Amino acid sequence: MTLQAPRKTEDKSEDVARVRSLISELLNDFPPAETSAGDFWGRQFDLGLAYVQYPIGLGGLGLSPALNELVSTELRKANAPISFLRNPIGVGMAMPTVLTHGSKELSMKLLRRCYTCEDIWCQLFSEPGAGSDVASLATRATKDGDEWVISGQKVWTTLAHVSNWGMLLARTDPSAPKHKGLSYFVVDMRSPGVEVKPLRQMTGEAEFNEVYFNDVRIPDAWRLGDIGRGWSVAITTLMNERVSIGGNVVNRGSGAIGDLRRTWEKTAPHSGPQRDELMKLWVAAEANRLTNIRAGQLRKAGNPGPEGSVAKLAYAELNKQIYEYALELLGPKGLLYASYEMTRPDFARVSTGAERDIAKTFLRSRANSIEGGTSEIMRNILGERVLGLPGDIRNDKDSPWTDIPRN
Repeated sequence: MTLQAPRKTEDKSEDVARVRSLISELLNDFPPAETSAGDFWGRQFDLGLAYVQYPIGLGGLGLSPALNELVSTELRKANAPISFLRNPIGVGMAMPTVLTHGSKELSMKLLRRCYTCEDIWCQLFSEPGAGSDVASLATRATKDGDEWVISGQKVWTTLAHVSNWGMLLARTDPSAPKHKGLSYFVVDMRSPGVEVKPLRQMTGEAEFNEVYFNDVRIPDAWRLGDIGRGWSVAITTLMNERVSIGGNVVNRGSGAIGDLRRTWEKTAPHSGPQRDELMKLWVAAEANRLTNIRAGQLRKAGNPGPEGSVAKLAYAELNKQIYEYALELLGPKGLLYASYEMTRPDFARVSTGAERDIAKTFLRSRANSIEGGTSEIMRNILGERVLGLPGDIRNDKDSPWTDIPRN
């Protein structure tokens, strides 16, 4: 695979024509109805249609990220499989982080297999004593020659039980302030000493996990960024996580608001306050969808800024409102739940399939305002980094991590 630098001067209309031509080639040579998802995603990556702003040879064309909407629109029309839905943490978070902070060799090793979903990824940030304040984490990484030895525990790790790779934030210098003593690693989840245990949710599923690291060895070549600079790498992951959760653009009338519309058609009178509430939520969902499209078109670089936190906040709160109203429309039937038998799903999802279980989705949606950063944290980011309001008082910002009281 040959990497080429992005072209800096090219007429925009030529870019559009080029992308359209490549989309046609992809759909003609690999018809979605006749092609396995993995083969389709592999060809999409090789043609540079994974993320068009990525370098040539690494899933992109070196073009404006605004052209991703053209790719998404045309592939949705063709009912093509969507890699992000199968591997959201890998495609939405790991790929941009590895590309931004990893070596060319590591990017070439990991990115394509991530996009084709041959490798599923998880995120290893949160700990029992470090949730919203993830920089206070205690998992240790100790240098031993050309390797690092990892010891500690992570929690709420989505899909760890099916993941091949993980993004790990660990403490390499306990004497430094909490944000400055961290380093960031890619970890093979099949390594000796990695232990994954299920965390059962109120849906009955165990999509989340605890992960224990018992003297797990990681090559230094799998470190992303400089030693002690892991927090800046983690910011790349977190910003992309929030866009992945809240900024994903769906077809008009689909997703959560589509679930609500179908429920309303089956259960509610087609006039009166029920319709008024439906339309309020419909308008909010459509405004959010259009805002996400515009944000994607205006994004100048591959990695988003604090606007991703705004999208995530809007998505989480709106999603909960939509499914609360859907459950209300069901009346007493909404109190029934099919089964709390524990299962361990092989991909992250809010819904249960084409015929969506509103009760289950209602329960699952409660996590939307927690996962990927709580709504309270998103409001802080919105206030401080978008509106320019004074920040919270942080007395421990410059104190050594070892001097900070912990639970």
